[in-house]
Amino acid sequence: MRDVVAQMHRWWGDGEPFARATVVATWHSSPLPPGTSMLVGPDGAAIGSVSGGCVEGAVYELAQEVTDSGRPALERYGVSDDDAFAVGLTCGGIIDVYVERIDPAGFPELGEVAEAVAAGEPVAEVICVAVDGPDPEGRLGRRLVVRPDGTSGSLGSGRLDAAVAEDARGLLAGGRTETLAYGYDGVRMDEELTLFVSVHATPPRMLVFGAVDFAAAMARIGAYLGYHVTVCDARPVFATPRRFPEAHEVVTDWPHRYLRTEAEAGRIDERTVVCVLTHDPKFDVPLLEVALRLPLAYVGAMGSRRTHDDRLRRLRATGLGEEALAKLASPIGLDLGARTPEETAVSIAAEIIADRWGGSGTRLTSLSGSIHGQEPMRHAAGG
Repeated sequence: MRDVVAQMHRWWGDGEPFARATVVATWHSSPLPPGTSMLVGPDGAAIGSVSGGCVEGAVYELAQEVTDSGRPALERYGVSDDDAFAVGLTCGGIIDVYVERIDPAGFPELGEVAEAVAAGEPVAEVICVAVDGPDPEGRLGRRLVVRPDGTSGSLGSGRLDAAVAEDARGLLAGGRTETLAYGYDGVRMDEELTLFVSVHATPPRMLVFGAVDFAAAMARIGAYLGYHVTVCDARPVFATPRRFPEAHEVVTDWPHRYLRTEAEAGRIDERTVVCVLTHDPKFDVPLLEVALRLPLAYVGAMGSRRTHDDRLRRLRATGLGEEALAKLASPIGLDLGARTPEETAVSIAAEIIADRWGGSGTRLTSLSGSIHGQEPMRHAAGG
């Protein structure tokens, strides 16, 4: 996303119009999530993707038409369309793609969006992608740029801007991109206007506690998955950047104190994942007591089943209830038969991904139906 915005800014600075096609809604096995964009430049160059190759040809042609006409378009591609096979969507999903012309006159706020993204500051771009019925006020294509401390642009009315800004800041806090519906004057859940809120937020955090070989492997795969990775350990002889070159930062501190400090400073959110690899009750029990009281995406702890049982006993003694303890993934990771630190890191990453998207961790060959949101395949008796 950062690279796409940077390229948009370069073309925008040159003053030449170009097109941006953005996935604004998906159903079933759509290959790429909402917010994914493809650019078609002034010279015809295509950058990015909206479907991993399934419908790029059709979207490319539409993007050229939109650049020439200046009229935005919202198109649906998928197996429910009679022409789905003709546009090449063989992967089984359905996507809504919003295509718009971008130029300095139509999107004067792009400069501040690009600067915020480059600086790692959260910013949301809200676009009106559909209007129910006639559009005499020209709402289609209007946009509002929302930052934690202000807005620019307008969707057509002050009341609408205020309602959308409030909701967009909530999405910014969670790093979520969504499509929302409003009335012309900002009534929520009305369906007169369909607004796409594209959130550019800082990467989610992965906090790895315990400066061990498993942590080095976890830092590598965490960075690969797009997390901002921190390795923390109370022992300065082990917590060194040289031992963890793939981590974005290495911190020497007591784990529970560091996590509490980060939470109090507002640097922890519901996207944050915590991997406890310490194997030592004096480190992991105080740490997990803090972690399990926070609204985190994932909390996992390494150890044998005997260690797990002892850990639960100690955590219950701190006053944690069963609801909080149920959030703990321990022993950490999926059953992949992992042996090496690298294999173990893959099993942990797989569990994090499964938790994020609701996956079962079951082999796809044993499932039927859509790849996303699987149901176990039922076999006939004796089959």
